[in-house]
Amino acid sequence: MLRTTGSALDWYSLCVVVLFLKMFALSAYQGFYRISRREFVNPEDSAVFNQPPAKEDLPQVQRAAKAWLNDLENIPIFIGLGIAYVLTEASPGSAAWLFSTFTIARILHTLMYLLGLQPWRLFTYAVGILCLLGMSWNIISALLY
Repeated sequence: MLRTTGSALDWYSLCVVVLFLKMFALSAYQGFYRISRREFVNPEDSAVFNQPPAKEDLPQVQRAAKAWLNDLENIPIFIGLGIAYVLTEASPGSAAWLFSTFTIARILHTLMYLLGLQPWRLFTYAVGILCLLGMSWNIISALLY
């Protein structure tokens, strides 16, 4: 059982797995809409269902793709900072909060994106960015002291 006193590596590993599962779920969401509506932009995909290719992706697929792109702007930064955080032996207590809060914020950000809810999407994005800044601060502190 993971405890709040777990190591930074424990929390990092858990959060990376959760973020992977979140991104996988987002891909499954896109696939669900494409398959259930039998609308595919790629000719080879539409041919499987004997359908003509769609001119554009479904709105749900487009929105999920934008959420996916936003993840690609933020999650790799978390992964890189997380590795630096663990290697510099920055604060393990802060790691539990920063890593888990970032992960929860990214999950909520995706939900807000899919539902089109502002200002909540902006708020969850900002929480994630604050976590990345907090991680950066802890890394620099660990290097200087």
